[in-house]
Amino acid sequence: MHVKGSRLPEPLPLFGEPILDCSHANQRRRFLRCASLVVLGVIVSASYFQYGRWHSCPSPPLVFEDVAPVPPEAFQRTWAAYSPYFPAAHYESPPDNCVVTQVRSPSPHGARYPTGGQTIRIQAPLQKLRGVRTYSNASFDFLRYFEWDLGVSDMISLGIQQTFESGIEHYARYRHLISSDRLPFVRASGSDRVIKSAEIWADAISFASNDVYHPETSVILPEANNTLDDSMCPNAHSLTEVPNAWRDTFVPLIAARFNEAAPGADLDAEDVVNLMPLCAFETIFHRATSPFCDLFAFEEFEAHEYYDDLSRYYKTGCVPGNPLGPIQGVGYVNELLARLTSQPVRDHTQTNSTLDSSPDTFPLNRTFYADFSHDNQMVAIYSALGLFQREDGRAPSAEEMNPGRRWRISRMTPFSARMVVEKLTCDDGSDEEREYVRILVNDAVQPLTFCGAGADGVCALDDFVESQAYARGNGNGDWPKCFELD
Repeated sequence: MHVKGSRLPEPLPLFGEPILDCSHANQRRRFLRCASLVVLGVIVSASYFQYGRWHSCPSPPLVFEDVAPVPPEAFQRTWAAYSPYFPAAHYESPPDNCVVTQVRSPSPHGARYPTGGQTIRIQAPLQKLRGVRTYSNASFDFLRYFEWDLGVSDMISLGIQQTFESGIEHYARYRHLISSDRLPFVRASGSDRVIKSAEIWADAISFASNDVYHPETSVILPEANNTLDDSMCPNAHSLTEVPNAWRDTFVPLIAARFNEAAPGADLDAEDVVNLMPLCAFETIFHRATSPFCDLFAFEEFEAHEYYDDLSRYYKTGCVPGNPLGPIQGVGYVNELLARLTSQPVRDHTQTNSTLDSSPDTFPLNRTFYADFSHDNQMVAIYSALGLFQREDGRAPSAEEMNPGRRWRISRMTPFSARMVVEKLTCDDGSDEEREYVRILVNDAVQPLTFCGAGADGVCALDDFVESQAYARGNGNGDWPKCFELD
């Protein structure tokens, strides 16, 4: 299956540069006026959503207005971490006898341009293709006139929209936890796009509350001792043997086809897997299907998605993937346990002890905590918690792609993903109310079987804390391995 379409010469007005300017505005009310135009445009679009149903309706797929055709949802979800946000399930309210009393929501930033390293990796095969004099396949002719117009690393207008929608959704769902003296406590890792995501999310809360509540980004974590960044373990290198083994099963035919269509380009396997994400980056920036998407079959994008899944598994994923993957999420899990139990943080990994010991920079008495991070760190947090693991404990196969796999990055960390840890107070018929925990990732309730949860995903708080032995043990000796010399 091929996905065909044409590019817009200019971004659509609703999603163009004026909205980007809004994100840089220093004055809150200027941002809110601009943001209100975004939301108004979304509201009046029949293909979007009804504002009054935020509590029950999932966010819509990426919409390409006034252009045709629109890539199907299934196609967008083969973009793994570069997929536009989509809910992995319909949100299910807690059991009737339970009330949400606290929320902790870590999220990666919204959609962005390629990073500097990605730009270099994408442009290398692109230059090879553009250096060809004559193409034997007309599908490649657009390369004669192609101009690179993507920026580097910064969040794009879709990312602003995604993050704003996330804030509105959180307010609609958890507004009972917010008041003038109980504002969400917002933290962000020090990257510019992460800080902007936190600011936009907070402004969305202000907008959704009719300008009543004004949360601020209270803490920006520096690069050192940062539980929201995956760069704290120097020895945790990405392991490439298994992802590359899968790559070499599906890429040779693509490379042969490209080299036949572009004689002299001489693309190799690494060139192909580096070029394929350009379809996603161009499409989400221009809001129109990139012509690069038409160079690959849908099944090839599915195979590349699995390559990305494997790459993340062996970067910050579960054991037996990368032995030092989960350790990078331990600090955050210990902060989570401190919030849930209203106890000081007990951690000797990447937490910032100075910040975490102060009630100003790490309060324990809030009802809503929002943290903004990166997708690789989110994967490390999932891994440290014990989420998304196979029941048999085995790693994904390098020989065969399981279409029903749980480890699927598009469902775990699409752009603007939303993990939520709900602390519940439940009336179980006894004389005392008991506290419980439930975790959702992109609205999908996680099966916390490791702490005794049933089908509703709810387990007792004490059992949840007890289940986190790896984090409470500071990684059971893994943290020192991050710094051992060979």
